[in-house]
Amino acid sequence: MRILGIDPGTGILGFGVIDVDSSGALQLVDAGVIRTPVKEDDAVRLQTIYEELQDIITQNKPAVMSVEKLFFARNVTTAMTVAQARGVVLLLGQQNNLQLHEFTPIQIKQAVTGYGKADKKQMQEMVRTILKLKEIPKPDDAADALAAAITCSMTLR
Repeated sequence: MRILGIDPGTGILGFGVIDVDSSGALQLVDAGVIRTPVKEDDAVRLQTIYEELQDIITQNKPAVMSVEKLFFARNVTTAMTVAQARGVVLLLGQQNNLQLHEFTPIQIKQAVTGYGKADKKQMQEMVRTILKLKEIPKPDDAADALAAAITCSMTLR
């Protein structure tokens, strides 16, 4: 089974694609980020996310999409733009007939590290270990997206 993990954002959207075999072993397929210019109009940024993520879905052909849920309230403006990006992501998942799963950051941390309040470094190291990578995936947003995909793989077992 192929899972696409998403760490939503408008400026930087992380994605990570993993394969899960019948024994439950995980393998990295693809990971990276979609970047949009800060000074661009929101509609243009969302269109860029839509088009680039559609290309990633077309190239990688996942069956499942795992998306990190929005979970902060410090900056309302940031929360709104991230929510808009999540909307684009969820729409693409639906349009491509992907099985959609959403997880809070605490659920992802709990699944990947066993501790719901793990820090970024612990998360990144566990992603590296679980996927048997030589280095921690960069940038952080790609590692976060891979963590979302790993969490989904664990819940689907």
